[in-house]
Amino acid sequence: MNMKFKYLLFCLSVLTGGCASIAVFSDFDSTVDFNQYSTYAYLKKDIDAVEISDLDKRRILRNIDTNMANKGLTKSTTPDLLIRISTQSKERVYINNNYWGWAWGWNPWFMGPQFQNISSRVEGILYIDLIDGSNKQLVWQGRGRGPLTEMTSKRDERIAKLVNEILTSYPPEAVD
Repeated sequence: MNMKFKYLLFCLSVLTGGCASIAVFSDFDSTVDFNQYSTYAYLKKDIDAVEISDLDKRRILRNIDTNMANKGLTKSTTPDLLIRISTQSKERVYINNNYWGWAWGWNPWFMGPQFQNISSRVEGILYIDLIDGSNKQLVWQGRGRGPLTEMTSKRDERIAKLVNEILTSYPPEAVD
């Protein structure tokens, strides 16, 4: 996939429509004590490798910074956590069968038309990975997924919503 196509797909993924919802998921290492983390930094080479615009990268990172500050974490040159982001997109196909019943429709046998409505949409995914700074092991991963749209209004608000919803579950609740 070329860079322009990936960029377009990601931009569209964060610009979900007003009625479209964002699905979020997170997973974590249950053996890790997340209270030990108080500082973070970004994995610059991984952030640079994400094929989206620098403007959208800055929007995402700015919202991650806000969320981490609200959770009591600060940026550091010697971080406890390393943050990596990545994006992905995929096309989903939907098939709806509509059977209208006996004696209804336009065909000569009056048995009714059998319509098959096929539609597709592209969904975009943003991953936020938190990696232990000392052993370089993934300790938490959040993912946000939503339908793509070509709407360009309110880009800042839409990216903020996506990042906020992903990071809602960090830090994870203690497992008993």
